[in-house]
Amino acid sequence: MKLINNVLSLFYPRLCASCGDALQQNEQCICLNCMLHLPETQFHKEHFNPLRSVFDGRVPVEETTALMSYKKANHTQKILHNLKYKGQKEIGAVLGEYLGGQLLTEERYRGIQYILPIPLHPKKQRKRGYNQSEWIAKGLSKGMGIPYLTDVLIRSQFTDTQTKKNRFARWQNVKEVFEVRNPEKIAYTHVLVCDDVLTTGATTEAAIRKLLEVEGVHVSVATLAATTF
Repeated sequence: MKLINNVLSLFYPRLCASCGDALQQNEQCICLNCMLHLPETQFHKEHFNPLRSVFDGRVPVEETTALMSYKKANHTQKILHNLKYKGQKEIGAVLGEYLGGQLLTEERYRGIQYILPIPLHPKKQRKRGYNQSEWIAKGLSKGMGIPYLTDVLIRSQFTDTQTKKNRFARWQNVKEVFEVRNPEKIAYTHVLVCDDVLTTGATTEAAIRKLLEVEGVHVSVATLAATTF
């Protein structure tokens, strides 16, 4: 099998999702050099980090973090584009596991009991073939040693893309798209909501509002990337 993989790599080399160079046998999705140079935020080390300001005065959250800063034309944008639109869903699992390992270094994240990915509407998920946030949740679950749930936070309404909308328009677009099923699973627990990128926070805020309707729930947020605030 190793020989077959080596031969295949000559004709179909595995490429780094960040720089595009060929990956070595022990590298997954992103080469070691690019992993070492990710624009990491280190937000998990700060309770009052810039990402928290997105939710202050709007919805109560316990902790907020993002692995990387996001700017147009930087490596983060290319990584997320490959994750979301190029079928490279494994990127989510690899970076999710890496982020999960970081979160466990901080006491504030050790009480989290479940991970909840931001869901796609079934129509959009069928078209894309997967939910990138669910793959991030898989990685976080492995890195943190806690389960992720896909049958609690549900996207019940189809909406247009958020890409070119301002914050208010984004909020209007998503304010009623989520619902919670099987609420007894998360009652009186601390859950971690995860997604690929946070810009205005409108989608995540809408999800949090719905989750907070469940008695005793506490919510934290983790994303692979966030715009620089």
